[in-house]
Amino acid sequence: MKTQKQHWRKKSYQKATLETKLLVVDQITNGQTSIRAASKKYDVPRTTINY
Repeated sequence: MKTQKQHWRKKSYQKATLETKLLVVDQITNGQTSIRAASKKYDVPRTTINY
């Protein structure tokens, strides 16, 4: 019996405000959190944080 391949869905994010972006970047540069943890906590894509 062949199983069907599950299609993954791209996660949708809310548009991050400037204040949220600055807060995330500040916490990462101060060493308070990692990029991955901040991405999950504030629901901001890692690529946005890296940019």
